[in-house]
Amino acid sequence: MSLIERVTQSATLPEVDRPDPAKLVSGDPVHTTWNIEDVDGLYCGMWESTPGAWQVSYAEWEYIRILSGYSILRGEDGSETHLRVGDSYIIRPGFAGVWEVVETTLKDYVIRA
Repeated sequence: MSLIERVTQSATLPEVDRPDPAKLVSGDPVHTTWNIEDVDGLYCGMWESTPGAWQVSYAEWEYIRILSGYSILRGEDGSETHLRVGDSYIIRPGFAGVWEVVETTLKDYVIRA
């Protein structure tokens, strides 16, 4: 393994899944994940979802950068965060709400559990 690795969709085989049906709010979103790193509670890679909405609850830290598409994070407190191309955010443990993908969204992510 190289100590420097470019993050691309071709770096690893994708995992494809859908949200837990109990958490689904609308649509039939398909999630594709390219996991690049999984070491000692650190995870990073790329994630893409087709349109739909589902409930989320974060117990970990996640840094994201939106590469394409448009999504909205709606907090249980009524807040709305619009995620657009070029945006970077940190989602902290304790955030709960709904992730809605309006336009197929691709993001880079780094998660620290």
